[in-house]
Amino acid sequence: MVEFEVKDTKEIKFGPNKFLEVARKTAKTEESETEFISISKGFITPNGQKRFKSSLGFPADAEIRDKLVEALQGII
Repeated sequence: MVEFEVKDTKEIKFGPNKFLEVARKTAKTEESETEFISISKGFITPNGQKRFKSSLGFPADAEIRDKLVEALQGII
């Protein structure tokens, strides 16, 4: 069984009820722990609950993170 622990999270709101969530998480099993970054897209229901539609996850490796930031800045 895998348990997920959220280490840190940032939310970016856009549109009337949409958001992106960027989070650092740890996936824990009996054998190991793996830290990763997730970027999730979601929306807020009329009664205020968060719902997630899609997600992207990748290792919390500094090189990957830096290349992602560089790529995002390069397309603006």
